[in-house]
Amino acid sequence: MTFTQASPPALRRRFRFDFGHNTQTMATIPLTQRGAEKLREELARLKSVERHAVIRAISDARAQGDLSENAEYEAAKDKQGFIEGRILEIESKLAAAQVIDPAAIDAGGRVVFGSTVDLEDEDTGAAVTYQIVGDDEADLKQGLVSISSPIARALIGKTPGDVAEVQAPGGVKSYEIIGVRYL
Repeated sequence: MTFTQASPPALRRRFRFDFGHNTQTMATIPLTQRGAEKLREELARLKSVERHAVIRAISDARAQGDLSENAEYEAAKDKQGFIEGRILEIESKLAAAQVIDPAAIDAGGRVVFGSTVDLEDEDTGAAVTYQIVGDDEADLKQGLVSISSPIARALIGKTPGDVAEVQAPGGVKSYEIIGVRYL
């Protein structure tokens, strides 16, 4: 069967064909190699351990009888929904991922995704080091800041010696870029 622009709308919807109207492209999600590996490990754990454990919990709760007043059954079903949702989320992120190896970057000393940046707070003189990573990898305690964070957005494209001004909750903070590394 051939579908054309003139095909009935109900038929086009049923088969989910789009003839150039309202098309959306899936945006790529930048990840470091470490971040992609962490997502793959979480996906494997969810599929091989968590999914099976929640299926057993649902089965055990069903064995107790009346499901209408069974809180354990409801809790297990909620957990199953969360696990399946997270599996779908991780699979879609990995499908859209653009894995970037910071060591292979040659950005001429500019701050880019994956780079490690040494900064000095201009007010206090305190030295800090951040690596710019994907949203799922961010962990400020480990010095990993999200590409979409205000500090990362202020740093992108800058070189050593430049000053980046960041709008922080306590006001504008200024950081001088001391060094940029691609590790």
